[in-house]
Amino acid sequence: MHSLASLSPQIRQYMVVTGNYWAFTLTDGALRMLVVLHFHSLGYTPLQIASLFLFYEIFGVITNLVGGYLGARFGLNRTMNVGLALQVIALLMLTVPTTWLTVVWVMAAQAMSGIAKDLNKMSAKSSIKLLVPAAQQGTLYKWVAILTGSKNALKGVGFFLGGALLALLAFRGAVLVMAVALALVWLVSLFLLKEDLGKAKAKPKFKEMLSKSRAINVLSAARLFLFGARDVWFVIALPVYLSTTFGWDFWMVGGFLALWIIGYGIVQSFAPLITGKGSGAVPGRGSAFGWAAVLAALPALIAIGLGSDFAPQAVLLVGLLIFGALFAVNSSLHSYLIVSYAKEDGVSLDVGFYYMSNAMGRLIGTLLSGWVYQVYGLEACLWVSTAFIMFTALISLALPRH
Repeated sequence: MHSLASLSPQIRQYMVVTGNYWAFTLTDGALRMLVVLHFHSLGYTPLQIASLFLFYEIFGVITNLVGGYLGARFGLNRTMNVGLALQVIALLMLTVPTTWLTVVWVMAAQAMSGIAKDLNKMSAKSSIKLLVPAAQQGTLYKWVAILTGSKNALKGVGFFLGGALLALLAFRGAVLVMAVALALVWLVSLFLLKEDLGKAKAKPKFKEMLSKSRAINVLSAARLFLFGARDVWFVIALPVYLSTTFGWDFWMVGGFLALWIIGYGIVQSFAPLITGKGSGAVPGRGSAFGWAAVLAALPALIAIGLGSDFAPQAVLLVGLLIFGALFAVNSSLHSYLIVSYAKEDGVSLDVGFYYMSNAMGRLIGTLLSGWVYQVYGLEACLWVSTAFIMFTALISLALPRH
């Protein structure tokens, strides 16, 4: 306790924000895996499973846009704590008797979870901008990379946790355990999170939700295609493909995707070293374009490998690992750039607009993942992913040079 008290207020707030983000991420990753595997076992088609996440992604788009305004007006502590509370409600909605778990009810619970997720994410990413001096861009890059990387590593743990809880406690028991645990985290956060964190000095107007910065608009467009490229094959198509084509059970699907996300998160944490921060450089337009261009080749190579019928399981798994590492670097670069580009007063407005594009990319990717896989198969999903990443690279050329 003494060592914690000796830390600077900024470090202590960073720890609270990160702890909240970690706890939320565990439940978010576990819930996604629970829903995919549980409803697949009930006989739902890939497109029907994708539809369960429709409101999750739609409300994520809306929440990032409006949430940035609310964070600037009322403070990031409130938006983060509201996000935690809404996730508890969303989890409790899924503890109803099985006969109540209609598509409409699950979509409503996912809508609540989508609002909660993006309130929490926007608040966490915006907070970092306020806790690091403007002149220390290297430190900012490192802190953003640690927050983002650790979050994704824990999301992977959440995937495994979801598969394990489903096998051990069944769907209802698993969701109830997560709701109780997150409620405890929410109560602690109410007391520890600084009250005025992120509140703009001048109350922003509602029309200011849309970014006026060209750099942020360009980066947001690149982010939309980047995350659409990942989710078009990762969200629905991949878990169902592993289950149906390779015959993997809940434990294997959840465990593999968990390890993939954990490795992805670890690489994100080290992205500053990978992209040149060790030599004193911070990324800009060239880095964003170059890393996206390299990434675009991976889904195309995996699709070609699967089409040749040469050791498809090895091709897919090895390709996934390489794709995950390269995608992690791209994602970490974008996460740093948005925090760097955002203006300090009312930072959540810019960050919220950017993550609205992120959520739109996830929405498009999720819907395409269900539809393209059901109609054309996994290889088609991979080719769509390749096209999206190429758009990301081309758009990145319009970013500022420095």
